Amino acid sequence: MIKKPLLDDLIEVCKEVYNRGLTTGAAGNVSVRIPETKYFLIKRTGSSMGRVKESDFLITDIDGNIVEGEGKPSMEINFHLGIYRQRPEIGAVIHAHPPYTVAFASSNGLLPLVTVAAKMFLKEVPNIPFAPPGSDELAKLVVEQYKREYINSVTMIEHGAITAGKDLWKAYDLMEYLEDNAKVALAMLQIKNSKFKF
Repeated sequence: MIKKPLLDDLIEVCKEVYNRGLTTGAAGNVSVRIPETKYFLIKRTGSSMGRVKESDFLITDIDGNIVEGEGKPSMEINFHLGIYRQRPEIGAVIHAHPPYTVAFASSNGLLPLVTVAAKMFLKEVPNIPFAPPGSDELAKLVVEQYKREYINSVTMIEHGAITAGKDLWKAYDLMEYLEDNAKVALAMLQIKNSKFKF
């Protein structure tokens, strides 16, 4: 059912997310639609993105039933599957905790889009109010935003960010654009508010 290159990409993306500092510990999760099937691969709960191996992924159906693998799927499986239900063109979903992005989401509301890449690829990034991680409430809030076909990224107050793309690498690139944009936005604010004169 699973082609080796897909698992290899999944492991590599998880490690890139971790190594770039876009999440820490066992936080964050990644899922992917298995091409030409009705099934999905998702990281199991409790496994670190930086140390994932093949056994850290489960196969589920669209209702979240485990088809193959051991352990429990990510606690955020409901919003992953909800996005896939809502958007058939979506092939991969990444949830991470990029620190600068979370800082903006939690203190400044909407993340300002200040870089060319962010304006071109993110377009608009809704900010979701706080809801308990893993809750039905959070899943509903997330999926509601993804009903709009041009939304590919959202932020969550005190929590993290979600990006969704046609494939794993497109979803990953969106997460990078998101965090890079937040870093630039913060630098702009610091320079603007600085009393230091060049």
